[in-house]
Amino acid sequence: MRPNLPKPTPSDQEAAKSDTAVRIKTEFIQDYGRGYQAFGLPKLMGRVVGLLLYHGAPLSLDDITEELHVSKGPVSQIMSRLREHKLVRRIWVPGSRRDYYEAEADIFGQAFSNHAALQHQNLALAHKYTELVGAEEADLPQSFATRMTEMERFYTLMNKHFANFLAEWSETRND
Repeated sequence: MRPNLPKPTPSDQEAAKSDTAVRIKTEFIQDYGRGYQAFGLPKLMGRVVGLLLYHGAPLSLDDITEELHVSKGPVSQIMSRLREHKLVRRIWVPGSRRDYYEAEADIFGQAFSNHAALQHQNLALAHKYTELVGAEEADLPQSFATRMTEMERFYTLMNKHFANFLAEWSETRND
């Protein structure tokens, strides 16, 4: 026989929904920070991006620092880096003198483009040393020449696939 427990009131149900929302928000922001950290970037940078993605609305530096419980200096520096990489933008909010920030509309495509740019640098490095190996009379190991040729082929193919992916991504965003 089940004991007679009081039925949850609507306010209890709303509180449970609110607790769940807070838990999901907190986990998402923390997981996003860990994701950035896995790429060798500051965890705080990922947490800031996660917060902006979660809210989907402009936030001021004060809002960000208050929600993440961090000081304004590091967040200000991170916002500059995120703006340089075109992942967030500063916007004007009527009636406020503060700077507000929001995630770029295509933040995921832009992040991928940033990553692709690094791969283009690797291809340029491979081109440089493949040409030097062929042009120089130095006594270089054959394995170095082989690796540079392989590196050039690898990054040429990777860049081709990245370009195709970005084109397809752009098409799906415009549908």
